[in-house]
Amino acid sequence: MSDNAKEAILAAARRTAQAHGYGGLNFRDIGAEVGIKAASIYHHFPGKAELGAAVARRYWEDTAANLEALSKADGNPRKALRAYPGLFRRSLEQDNRMCLCSFMAAEYDDLPDAVKTEVQAFADVNVAWLTRMLAAASVPASKREARARAIYAAVAGAQLMARSRADLKLFDALIESFRGSGLIPA
Repeated sequence: MSDNAKEAILAAARRTAQAHGYGGLNFRDIGAEVGIKAASIYHHFPGKAELGAAVARRYWEDTAANLEALSKADGNPRKALRAYPGLFRRSLEQDNRMCLCSFMAAEYDDLPDAVKTEVQAFADVNVAWLTRMLAAASVPASKREARARAIYAAVAGAQLMARSRADLKLFDALIESFRGSGLIPA
């Protein structure tokens, strides 16, 4: 199987996991979406746990790259922090999907250890980036990490509320309330 097929499998698995979580990953359905037999997926991923871990790892790696692009876009940490919720909004814009790792975090007790590790890495990447941006925005050191965690949790929670109502306007209103309260620097 080619690398293109592997990438197609990862992309299909990502879309599935963003809509249905880890529990929704099914080799037969993914194979049908990609146009291959389910058995062909085993060439790259010995089982569901390995596929789930690979998808979650790719997701946080892509997110880390997107975060770096945000921070380098114009070099202004406040603008980067202001743009941060947009990364979560994009999932909602794509057929009301969730952040893949947020969805999987809700299934945490049922995840294989390898998937848990990747889901935790996603949160760690977000908190580390937010902490760095808050430092660059001159937020006092004693409050940076706690505030970074609060921003991450608030934005992920806003996504969850908006998804449950299929309402992007609700997401936007919640994000504006976080900015108005000072949680997310304006």
